[in-house]
Amino acid sequence: MQKVLPTRPGADRAAAALVRVELRDFRNHARLALDLQPCSLAITGPNGVGKTNLLEAVSMLAPGRGLRRARLADMARDGAAGWTLGFTLQVDGARTLRIGTGWARGGKRRVRVDGEEAASTLHLGNVLAVHWLTAAMDGLFSAGAGVRRRFLDRLVAGMNPGHAALVANWERASRQRRELLKLGRLEDAWLESVERAMAEAAVAVARARLAAVSVLGEAVAEGAGSFPAADIEVRGAVERLLESAGAGAAPERLQTMWRAARPADQASGRTSAGPHRSDLVVRHRNRGMEAARCSTGEQKALLISLVLAAVRVETGRRGTPPLVLLDEVCAHLDPQRRAALAAELDGLGAQIWLTGADASSFRDFRHVQPVPLKAVRAVQGAVH
Repeated sequence: MQKVLPTRPGADRAAAALVRVELRDFRNHARLALDLQPCSLAITGPNGVGKTNLLEAVSMLAPGRGLRRARLADMARDGAAGWTLGFTLQVDGARTLRIGTGWARGGKRRVRVDGEEAASTLHLGNVLAVHWLTAAMDGLFSAGAGVRRRFLDRLVAGMNPGHAALVANWERASRQRRELLKLGRLEDAWLESVERAMAEAAVAVARARLAAVSVLGEAVAEGAGSFPAADIEVRGAVERLLESAGAGAAPERLQTMWRAARPADQASGRTSAGPHRSDLVVRHRNRGMEAARCSTGEQKALLISLVLAAVRVETGRRGTPPLVLLDEVCAHLDPQRRAALAAELDGLGAQIWLTGADASSFRDFRHVQPVPLKAVRAVQGAVH
């Protein structure tokens, strides 16, 4: 790692910002500690030094498997039996919160907040929201529906911290149904009960998505500076049912549908319909075309526009902006949009983590005043 360049002066600080990050045996980092100013950061260095790995570590402040969706074992440094991460979060410029998370071979991921162990990683969603864009996400609009659905659910969880638990409820209930069907218990009373739980969870997930898309749609329809306005919607069988039949009738209709689909679902080993098949549809408003048909640069701009809108909405709802991780975000952006992005990010009040191989890519992001470079410091002591 070469350098960390603060992009805003200390006098103008985000409401919630990481001021210390510690990694032990995470990816290529044996032991690493960063003492940071509560401002945005541009992390630069040559390929292979671990810039994206550092962002991945910060993304573990969100429930789930981080920005790469990797297995916990794959995050461990070669030869290590586990990994630990420690974070100090400054809130409102004064109060600090210590968050630790880690994994050891044979166990599950654990989370501690101010020394107290959390019941699950879902608790992190109540502490703060984290959003990210990576180079791998540049193909979001041409990828499969599952990729866009996970992106959508992360946006929804930022506005509704309980959404991750709703999705987990759905996944647990649908998994139980698949197991019962595999055992051949097509007429089992327990199967009826599981499908009832599935219906409740499916409706809850779909309602949360529709509500979030409605609010987010208003924000992204306005665009952001040089970034395009967009129209967004979520399409799926459960969403259509909710809009046509209402939340009162939808659960019973879903149960009827799944009851009829039992033989087919038993044969396929899958659930034929549900919120796991919904899709996020984005259209470039000015061009009147779906995002997948736009140029690479336009798709990147649309993606950034979505994230900027989500950050604005979340800040209004939570009262605190989320952390925003932008890996190689300047790729495919022309100079005008790069300058526009710097201006937009500067106005969000969020702590932004940017990465890039060339520090000159971020000259527009240091327009407030020059800040001395801060070297990354490796430490030998244990990470808390």
